[in-house]
Amino acid sequence: MITCGIDIGSRNTKLVLYDTESKALLFSNWQVTDIVVLSSVRSLWEKALAETGLSREKISLTGVTGYGRKLYHQANAVLSEITCHAAGCLHYFPSLRTIIDIGGQDSKIISLNGSGKVDDFAMNDKCAAGTGRFLEMTALRLGCEVSELAALATHSSQNLKLNSTCVVFAESEIIGMMSEATTAEDIARSVHLSIAKRIVSQMSALAWTEPLAFTGGVAQNPDLAECLQQELGYLLWIPPEPEITGALGAAILAGER
Repeated sequence: MITCGIDIGSRNTKLVLYDTESKALLFSNWQVTDIVVLSSVRSLWEKALAETGLSREKISLTGVTGYGRKLYHQANAVLSEITCHAAGCLHYFPSLRTIIDIGGQDSKIISLNGSGKVDDFAMNDKCAAGTGRFLEMTALRLGCEVSELAALATHSSQNLKLNSTCVVFAESEIIGMMSEATTAEDIARSVHLSIAKRIVSQMSALAWTEPLAFTGGVAQNPDLAECLQQELGYLLWIPPEPEITGALGAAILAGER
């Protein structure tokens, strides 16, 4: 049976096709969520069918998750982000016990029990601190792409501290650093360290344990992942495509219903 998983996020929309028998990922892709949200879904459907050569009739079930999940009425299952990210990460790491998911607009910490079921979670969706939005603001100030921040930070010569836990005030701090000729490399590293500290603080609300996985679009930033590992004192497992784990989990869970 082939299932489809769709994760309609506030920043990006992701789509996965999954073979439940072989447990293989047949297709995965993502794109920026359009103002007309469902047009992003339609575009990804077209790419999925074109690349795999499958017809829509071959897709048995569809699961949808994310901020825009209630807009997609063709889904067989509307699923929570928490359970989808858990299922997607467990696909790669069956012994996983804690998930750190950092997306464009929120961050989630998910603790799992020994059976792989969600035990508890903590979610930050009211503040941009500790999310991809913080990185976007930083890149805008430094005049670079978000994808370039990791490379910049690896050339940092000092670990500077941002005192503000609010992105608005942190932006003012960054402007102050720039006026004092602080290098872009040091500013990028300071932002990564700030996000890492914020995430560790968020984790204190849960009784979490290792092994840990780092997922979501922000997990594609290797310097931030390194800063987070240093703050935690533990190794982080990162899925091959951390952007699409929510969509993968939606496909997996759709097939189990």
